[in-house]
Amino acid sequence: MEPAISSTEAAAPVSPAVPAGVAGAAADERRARAWAAAAGVVDPEIPVLSIADLGVLRDIRFDEAGRVEAVITPTYSGCPAMNMIAVEIETALDAAGFPGARVTTVLSPAWSTDLMTEAGRRALAGYGIAPPVGRAGGRRALFGETAVACPHCGSPETERISEFGSTACKALYRCRACREPFDYFKCI
Repeated sequence: MEPAISSTEAAAPVSPAVPAGVAGAAADERRARAWAAAAGVVDPEIPVLSIADLGVLRDIRFDEAGRVEAVITPTYSGCPAMNMIAVEIETALDAAGFPGARVTTVLSPAWSTDLMTEAGRRALAGYGIAPPVGRAGGRRALFGETAVACPHCGSPETERISEFGSTACKALYRCRACREPFDYFKCI
């Protein structure tokens, strides 16, 4: 495996290129295989959540030599998990038959919880973390007026204990019904 190549682009276009000599269904199949390999990487902080379900994996494209490039967007610019995720993507692509893959980080458009899939939201709840409620940029998210259901018992009778939970992207809540504390993945 070649050494990791990571870079940060401000506003790179996110569109797949077709490698020379590969077209049509073969290119689609190749891209789908690469996507599936990269999408199988999980968030190291929340191992039930794939980077595809989290919305971090934005694209898979190929350069003129046919080398795979995975495009990712961090959940926030200081996320300590991104280097680990990039290494895991390169390893997964190599194991899937795409040697020399590289990972490019794009910051625009910025990541938001709106990019999370429904399957990812269900996985969060099953793991004991309340998924984001509503859409990013809404007034409720901005002013913390969100009604968060307990991921343990489903009760809407909850209260925020702290704006920050186990990580900066989560708030700490407590359920008044079952009395269990839980993290809420903030709507960003």
